[in-house]
Amino acid sequence: MTSAPKRQNVALTVGAIGVVFGDIGTSPLYALRECMVPERGVPPTPENVIGIVSLLLWTLTLVVCIKYLVFVLRADNRGEGGILALISQVTAILPKKTGPAFRVVGVVGVIGAALLYSDSVLTPAVTVLSAIEGLQVITPVFDPWIVPIALFILLVLFAFQSGGTGRIARFFGPMLMVWFVTIAVLGVGSIAKSPEIVNALNPWYAVRFVAQNWALTFGILGSVFLAMTGAEVLYADMGHFGKAAIRKGWFFLVYPALILNYLGQGASLLSTGGHTDNLFFQLAPSWFQYPLVVLATIASIIASQAVITGAFSLARQSIQLGFWPRMQVRHTSDRTIGQVYVPFINWVLMLGTVALVLTFRHSGNLTNAYGIAVSADMLITSVLMLYLGRRRWNVPWPLLVLLGAVFLTVDMTFFSANVGKILMGGWIVVLTAVLIIVLMKTWRDGRAVLRQIVETSMLSLEDFLQSLELSAPLRVKRTAVFLAGNPRGVPTALLHNLKHNRVLHELTLIVSVQTLERPRVSDDQRAEVKSWGHGIWTVTLNFGFSELPDVPLALSALQIPGLAFNPNQTTYFLGRESLVVTNRKRTMSLWRKKLFGFMSHNALAATTFFRLPANQVVEISAQTEL
Repeated sequence: MTSAPKRQNVALTVGAIGVVFGDIGTSPLYALRECMVPERGVPPTPENVIGIVSLLLWTLTLVVCIKYLVFVLRADNRGEGGILALISQVTAILPKKTGPAFRVVGVVGVIGAALLYSDSVLTPAVTVLSAIEGLQVITPVFDPWIVPIALFILLVLFAFQSGGTGRIARFFGPMLMVWFVTIAVLGVGSIAKSPEIVNALNPWYAVRFVAQNWALTFGILGSVFLAMTGAEVLYADMGHFGKAAIRKGWFFLVYPALILNYLGQGASLLSTGGHTDNLFFQLAPSWFQYPLVVLATIASIIASQAVITGAFSLARQSIQLGFWPRMQVRHTSDRTIGQVYVPFINWVLMLGTVALVLTFRHSGNLTNAYGIAVSADMLITSVLMLYLGRRRWNVPWPLLVLLGAVFLTVDMTFFSANVGKILMGGWIVVLTAVLIIVLMKTWRDGRAVLRQIVETSMLSLEDFLQSLELSAPLRVKRTAVFLAGNPRGVPTALLHNLKHNRVLHELTLIVSVQTLERPRVSDDQRAEVKSWGHGIWTVTLNFGFSELPDVPLALSALQIPGLAFNPNQTTYFLGRESLVVTNRKRTMSLWRKKLFGFMSHNALAATTFFRLPANQVVEISAQTEL
């Protein structure tokens, strides 16, 4: 009988196939087609076809198999992946936490996250449109209905996100397994008609093509890169399924299926003389066209799911690490902590995707914008990986230089090739990323300025305790919890409560919530507690960036002699900053101050974010001038 852990591992692998590989698994719909369109200027001769297919296959092997599956997946932060998990590992080992290198890494994290957000808007539009356009192969009657059908499918997809990744994966996993088996079979059937395409497995043909067509290769590489989109999401989604499930799904099913299908498309080009219109759908016999369009549509929905899931993970990490305002994050699984749903991100992605479909209306137009964000993120990932390789894993210098030379050359080449797409539609990705960078950087800088202002005027605990000895206030036989950003000082809410109500609770907890640069924190490291006498305690609650803080639950778990916490006899006091934006302090430009004020005003309330019981919360507002 199969053991429970083994069944769970199989389920995770199937789920990974359904969620993680959707994006890269639907690249055959458009990648090779875009490499061979007449605008690229490469005649569809047998030598060129074999050379381009070989270039695509070996790039896929080098970037995904070797770089990501072998090396990058090693850089997990206690199971979590993605650009911010990588950033947190680098900042954790930097010698100075406030030096120039620390600030540069923080900016790199903002840029990387913004690029992934922009790609999350583009991918659903490209993949769904590519699949629906297969109807044009069957009959031109569907031409006016391509965009409406694509929009309907996208709206349904985003509407179902609240159900959770786990529920979606149970359906998507088996469906995408059918997809990969199908494209592999179609590829084999086409290869049998033109078996000379198998020569593309020899990397010499790729090298020869580049040598003979070096002036045109650079432009073609931007289209070759379309086969790699999804690799960065593969890393970002690691927290949902684990590296073992991702590696098994790739090497046992996804990679062989992609190789066979790209070879099959190359064989089709050889047999048809280079006819590229809807190249993928040419592999299927006429009786299978309708079922293939339906299957491709389902696969494209799954591809969209991969980046949407990655965007949710990225949003949760961004909030916890201070890159983004507080917003509602829902856990959708009791067993897998990485599976979350973020309503605000979901609806923003939906609006952006719909706008792209209505603006560009054809997948070929959108592919010109595709790849810029992912190629930039891949370059950032390589640089950070090389730093970790030396500082964390002590990789020998000769090997590090060799890996750096290979990966950085490949990443720089693809990034440069994709930059040329900016004027052909890529501007939309750049513009989206710049807007997100402005928002994230403004929030991060604004919080730093606000923290500095509060700390400069904060009363120390030592001075506060001395004042209590001189004039003891009336003590109330209840517990008060004062949330504080800085555990070393007295919260403004405590001072205002004492000043206006002239009472101090018998048990007073000054609680600070800290997000550590690791995904999760064990129970024995959750709290740091110190007694200051007079019934006053400071409690620092530590959470990982993949956890959602539950303050009452963490306080109830404390087993400290003399600290009898009763959640039903507790009042939570929150200090709310009422921001006054002026131009007198040169901390930030005026427009950024106003933007920060708007974001702060619309952030999720601390009561909800920290899971506080609403009927036991008292908010005390104080004006703060920016």
